[in-house]
Amino acid sequence: MKTLNKLFIALFFATLSMQAQQTPAIAQTGEITLTGATAHIGNGEVIEKSLIFIKDGKITGVYDARTTKMPLRGEIINVDGQHIYPGFIAPDTTLGLVEISAVRATEDQDEVGEYNPHIEAIVAYNAESKVVESMRPNGVLIAQAVPQGGTISGQSSVVQLDAWNWEDAAVKRGDGIHLNWPNSYRRGRWWEGEDPGYSPNKDYKSDITEIENFIAQSKAFTSGDSSVKNLPYAAMQGILDGTQNLYIHVDSEKEILDVLKFKEAMNIEKVVLVGAYRGYKVVDAIAKANVSVILARVHSLPDAEDDDYNISFKMVKDLIDAKVTVALGNSGEYWQSRNIPFYAGQTTAHGLSFEDALQLITKNPATILGVSDKLGTLEAGKDATLIVSKGNALEMSGNTISHAFINGRSISLESHQTELYKRYMEKYERAK
Repeated sequence: MKTLNKLFIALFFATLSMQAQQTPAIAQTGEITLTGATAHIGNGEVIEKSLIFIKDGKITGVYDARTTKMPLRGEIINVDGQHIYPGFIAPDTTLGLVEISAVRATEDQDEVGEYNPHIEAIVAYNAESKVVESMRPNGVLIAQAVPQGGTISGQSSVVQLDAWNWEDAAVKRGDGIHLNWPNSYRRGRWWEGEDPGYSPNKDYKSDITEIENFIAQSKAFTSGDSSVKNLPYAAMQGILDGTQNLYIHVDSEKEILDVLKFKEAMNIEKVVLVGAYRGYKVVDAIAKANVSVILARVHSLPDAEDDDYNISFKMVKDLIDAKVTVALGNSGEYWQSRNIPFYAGQTTAHGLSFEDALQLITKNPATILGVSDKLGTLEAGKDATLIVSKGNALEMSGNTISHAFINGRSISLESHQTELYKRYMEKYERAK
């Protein structure tokens, strides 16, 4: 059996080598003019006939082509009748950290130990992942690579999805640290003869105390003599001084309220709730605490039999109405991250406009992840990271990407999936 497993892994990597990742595009020089498309700026503004100038990887101007008299410059790309959007951002993913979940050798998202704030997911990021490649045809150009496991999983980083290696991919290294909040209820361990149903977690309070003690010890270490190195404590400096986010993965109503108390008690400035499945029940408390939210996949089924069937969709509007900054996440998934534009599109059936929905995967995640100075909207001075779609990119029938740019580089929209599609379409054409 061991021999067969080794043979399978060898064949898997041999297959990957024969179907290499698309070569990253070269740096953009000179000027590009995109003309004629409807520009969805990402902040709610729409320009029906736009004129967008790109120079050396940056947007240098966004204008209404019907009123401006500015001449076209450089390479002119006529995208009349199409739609331009900021590149979509997928937070809370394991993109580049997992290739095939059933093959342990291709998983690198989890580290041994409970408290690992000093572990960075970015150094394990595989820029040549076939899964990463498959994001771009749907318009997903930016992602957050997030570590998993333990109480404190480690540090995430923001990456762009057309790179030679993790150094090239990094947009923002170490944007925050991820904490998995304990559950007040737990399932019984059936393998030890316990009732498999839910019961109160007797260790809940002590688990929280352990986290508080770790924070307190980190404060003492970072404010004292650090001649003796302690990597986990030292890595908490960004959380303590407010330069990094503390992403707290939490779902239930009680736990969310406890997190908000923890934030105040520990004097932590930047807290982001990740998941927040029951957040709609404590919207006012979340808004008052001034924390942002990255929701789980809104295509998920309800967790409990008495939940509304559409609870995952409609909670977005409840939070937005309370002035909470909300982004749509991926629950630590990887390949499903390509569906994030359709998650946003789904929310329009439950009270949001398309422009509000667009902000859930552009402006809002850029703000939360701390990259809004570069990404998230189509504005002069920001990175020319954008997509052009033949239809409404938040709908499956309209999401047909014709052009994509990362830092002004025109990137390939081919993947092993599009290549297979073309191959077998040709087969059936020949058979006619």
